[in-house]
Amino acid sequence: MLVADIGNTDIVIGIFENDTLTHSFRIPSKRDESKVFFQMKLVDYLLENNLSPEKLGVKVLSSVVPELSPIIRDIFYEINKEDLFEVKPNLLPALKVDIENPEELGSDLYTNAAAAYFKSNSACIIVDFGTALTFTAVNSSGEIMGVSICPGLKTAINSLFSKTAQLPIVPLEIPKSAIGRNTIQSIQSGVLLGYEGLVKGLIENFKSEMNEDSVRVYATGGLSSILPGLKDVFDEIDIDLTLKGLHIIGSTLSTQ
Repeated sequence: MLVADIGNTDIVIGIFENDTLTHSFRIPSKRDESKVFFQMKLVDYLLENNLSPEKLGVKVLSSVVPELSPIIRDIFYEINKEDLFEVKPNLLPALKVDIENPEELGSDLYTNAAAAYFKSNSACIIVDFGTALTFTAVNSSGEIMGVSICPGLKTAINSLFSKTAQLPIVPLEIPKSAIGRNTIQSIQSGVLLGYEGLVKGLIENFKSEMNEDSVRVYATGGLSSILPGLKDVFDEIDIDLTLKGLHIIGSTLSTQ
């Protein structure tokens, strides 16, 4: 199975053999590039890894970047004649979206919810450390209850750098103390240590409002392991959770 998660920063592509993720790679989500750019990136990767496009099976696509959706969709259609599924809210009967405007839910959040809920078969919270930092609540009945969204770690730091004249861009490294002794340490403290408190607080608020006997908490996204103070908050950290959710969705739909 060939899956793709089109995000604001990168397009993450995964290849599954049976239920195992055997390959994954990233292509920058460059909105000004042509179809050829993305096509060549995919073809080159397949060739380098001795993967035949014709032997790939079902394709599954999730996108939060409307400009890139038709480009990747066309490339996937041209790979082979197997089915292509695009993720949207309420795609799976067992995973309902119980919010005011279900069509507004990002396909990546629905995919994350599918991965966590079908893996745990219980109430869960998914924290995705991406361009945005998102929290998704799923109850024990398989209903997505709602979401919380705030700027991601890099987004927050880049915003400080781009919107202020005297603040530098800084590395994502945990400072030695909360009280910064220089500008870089001060920003690291405010963003990184501050986000630890933000994540802990929102998870506790979610659990209280969900009113479930047990809630499993999953973390995903490229920066999901960067805050050591959150290690005990998560039941599982899986940077490939979104890709695995796409695989679950594709496997479910292809057998219906």
